[in-house]
Amino acid sequence: MDREVEAGCDVIGPPDGPHLVLVHGSRTTRASWQAVTDRLAGSFRIATPDLPGHGALADVPFTLEGATDVLEATIEAVGGPPVLLVGLSLGGYVAAAYAASHPERVRGLVLAGSTAEPGGSAAAVFRLYAWAIGSAPQRPLDALNTWFLRRRYAPEIAEPIIAAGYWSRGGAAAIRALGRESFRDRLLAYGGPILAINGELDLVFRIGARSFLRGVPNVTRRTLSRASHLSPLDRPDAFAEAIRRFEARLASRAARLAVGGRVVSSDVPTRPPKGAHARP
Repeated sequence: MDREVEAGCDVIGPPDGPHLVLVHGSRTTRASWQAVTDRLAGSFRIATPDLPGHGALADVPFTLEGATDVLEATIEAVGGPPVLLVGLSLGGYVAAAYAASHPERVRGLVLAGSTAEPGGSAAAVFRLYAWAIGSAPQRPLDALNTWFLRRRYAPEIAEPIIAAGYWSRGGAAAIRALGRESFRDRLLAYGGPILAINGELDLVFRIGARSFLRGVPNVTRRTLSRASHLSPLDRPDAFAEAIRRFEARLASRAARLAVGGRVVSSDVPTRPPKGAHARP
């Protein structure tokens, strides 16, 4: 599969496939999505950008507005809107901010490990994490990251992340910036279909999802068994399959709208459907 590389952004997949944008978490880069893109690039047109403060954009200070500007450019690089927008952790919050500002450009939103308000009851966890990665000596921290990735994951998952490097200072700045924002309000402003994915072992975000998403319309929740906060790395097959199924729902819904059909509530459930938490 041919891969197009622009400054800070990779684009891969058939040009006529559904447009998919994957947004990475803090401290890593677009390389962290390779396990997922390997599984989806046969049927999706996929763009994976680096966020400000990370990777190719390491010298660009992180701001939420600047990060959403990156997504605007990425959507054009993948072929234009509308897109299925997927974010992990930091990337989920950036994706939510973009979707709130440009709902007509986002046909569906996937939040992975992004279901707690950074300035809410989990604020202490966010602040502690930002302090830890921002103040720790970088070389020992990087060595620990490399040891962890190689111990936990297969080489095809770990090595691209290691080769792309770690961006702890940029990640810390980004996490601190999130604490000054409200994201539940942004989900309400978006109003479109949302899939929330959490790892079974990711307690802060899995448990926080209930209150964070309460009252937000058009949400489906999915829990991946035996997965941590890094669910796309822990369960890439299951994560990719969740994206495929969500895309199929979106396509079915769009087809009915195109012929003047009425979309019923089961197409965009506000509560988890029966079996939504069944472990794969």
